[in-house]
Amino acid sequence: MPTAPSSPPPNPAPRPRKRRMATYGVLTLLGTGALVLLNHTSPSEASLADWLRTEPPAIAQVLPGATGASSSNFIADAVERVGPSVVRIDASRRVVQRSPRIFDDPFFREFFGDRAVPTEPRTRVEQGTGSGFIIDAAGLIITNAHVVEGADRVLVTLKDGREFAGEVLGEDPLTDVAVIRVEASELPVAALGDAEQLRPGEWAIAIGNPLGLDNTVTAGIISATGRSSSQIRVPDKRVRFIQTDAAINPGNSGGPLLNERGQVIGVNTAIIGGAQGLGFAIPINTAQEIAQELIATGRVEHPYIGIQMRSLTPAVREVVNAESPNNRQIVVDSGVLILGIQQNSPAARAGLQPGDVITTLAGRSIEAAETVQQIVQETDIGEPLTLVLDRYGQRLELALSPAALPVR
Repeated sequence: MPTAPSSPPPNPAPRPRKRRMATYGVLTLLGTGALVLLNHTSPSEASLADWLRTEPPAIAQVLPGATGASSSNFIADAVERVGPSVVRIDASRRVVQRSPRIFDDPFFREFFGDRAVPTEPRTRVEQGTGSGFIIDAAGLIITNAHVVEGADRVLVTLKDGREFAGEVLGEDPLTDVAVIRVEASELPVAALGDAEQLRPGEWAIAIGNPLGLDNTVTAGIISATGRSSSQIRVPDKRVRFIQTDAAINPGNSGGPLLNERGQVIGVNTAIIGGAQGLGFAIPINTAQEIAQELIATGRVEHPYIGIQMRSLTPAVREVVNAESPNNRQIVVDSGVLILGIQQNSPAARAGLQPGDVITTLAGRSIEAAETVQQIVQETDIGEPLTLVLDRYGQRLELALSPAALPVR
């Protein structure tokens, strides 16, 4: 951040009168590394120090929240406001470890005898640590579903050291959002922002408990928005992720991603191994919507149509046509190719087939598989959808209604 200019240097030695000279001052803008070269021809009577006192250069504010020569730090200010609402979540679950099948092999029993065969399954306890943030003073907390998945015991620890037993109200693996409740009141609450307004290049601040180190703060920028689940290698999720270069490590999962005003804009959720620090977060708008359903009903119903698909490109078409039996050739240049149909799904009931190419869905031209997923996700369960597809050169118009995704 810009800081107040230091006190002026002592006056230089007297100069000959009526001598004019060009004075150059180089100022470094903190936080940007940019250099500004100022050129000013001073009067013969004025020294450099006099000129700096009477004609200070105007320096643009380059950091959010800075005013004049204020020394405040917007990252520290944001952390002070939100930090108390960020919690540590310790979850544990019991896992039954059954005997390997080798113990049932008659040869094994004959060679080692019955004494070598375990008589009872063994139980072990798995433990994990994550983060979360309080969204309601009465004890509602958002975190990641994978942080509390299958947990028998959840312990929530606040920054001030208070500990509470947590109850998992619900978890949604498809978006990786979960809600925990603790019995408390007047808890500090995180302010929520709007992820829809984010632009690449804005500041991003992450708070969490990476590797068990409580209330760790990292900062960076928003690198991109709208990253699809397939792009970040988690195709089983239905989220348009925020990408950031703020460091997100194991234990950060479930913690908040903040903007420069200290508002939560995302839920930190994923890192790609070997990706040199690329982090991802669920947009807070999505997390809020899922959390409300989890609080109300304990579960979330997602619409689905039951197809395996891939965006059609000339290269994909060439490969498919080369391997297609009975000379059945794809003739369209773009769309979404159906690779498989799930049994008893809306797509199967509507008559879709592998090899069909979706060209239009709900009146929208289709060129990417992500667009199909987005349209289906935004459609109510049971609401009819009209799609136009090409089946080896034949144009077909079909109707299907998304159903609730079966719970595993």
